[in-house]
Amino acid sequence: MEVCRLCPRECGVDRKSGKPGACGVSGEGVMAARAALHMWEEPCISGETGSGTVFFTGCPLRCVYCQNYELARGRAGKRITTERLSEVFLELETAGAANVNLVTPTHYTPEIVRAVKAAGKRGLSIPVVYNCSGYEKVETLELLEGTVDIYLTDFKYMDSDMAARYSKAPDYPEVAKAALGEMVRQTGGETAFNKDGMMTKGVIVRHLLLPGHLKNAKAVVKYLYESYGNQVYLSLMNQYTPLPQVRETFPELSRGVTRREYERLVDYALSLGVENGFIQEGETAKESFIPTFDGEGL
Repeated sequence: MEVCRLCPRECGVDRKSGKPGACGVSGEGVMAARAALHMWEEPCISGETGSGTVFFTGCPLRCVYCQNYELARGRAGKRITTERLSEVFLELETAGAANVNLVTPTHYTPEIVRAVKAAGKRGLSIPVVYNCSGYEKVETLELLEGTVDIYLTDFKYMDSDMAARYSKAPDYPEVAKAALGEMVRQTGGETAFNKDGMMTKGVIVRHLLLPGHLKNAKAVVKYLYESYGNQVYLSLMNQYTPLPQVRETFPELSRGVTRREYERLVDYALSLGVENGFIQEGETAKESFIPTFDGEGL
């Protein structure tokens, strides 16, 4: 943490000194804002008992339209030790969680590896899910080999201009391609489920359709299918919710996705031959789907 280069920003900040990195956080231990059962992930992740989500404070990508805007910018959460984090994992399993789901974990990778190892020595037996933006360094992901069972990753952009405008990351497409390749390598390109239909190993790639950006979405789906076929599961999401921070500066994002836009994306995926995936039905663009970051479970 003295010269932090865990994420592709490679800011080199001494986070231990109290100066925040590109992720927006600093200091010893980890910052998190919620640890609780979560029912709103893909069916094979949440199931009927819920996914044991731990929402970490800060984010290396920090998209302008982020649904967890305040959290991503380091404005919510409490500091806990690595030891406490391992206890949280065990408490989530005791509560019936189908898995431990690490949300925006990149900048805490070393602490997470230690916490999972410690929890494993005390009996943690449920899968570990790495739930990230896709903006990951291969070298950092390599630290997770043997720790993570399921990668639940975004693939946001094939358009560098979009990535620059909305995430200040024009290198996102190439970074995400390399990161996904490492995730697939670690899982062997295989997917496994238990008798209840819950995923125990594999890669799920999410794409959140943004209003007016169907061309980018199709390019993402095309790349994923042509590169990996049915080795990865696709999760096509229509739940984009326009929040106040975008309405003046990014007016093109001030509406939700239309049914027609989303149907065209799903039809395109099917036309390519995509078989393994998830789609969303009904009204999902609601702020009520955004958790309250009040320190629950920490």
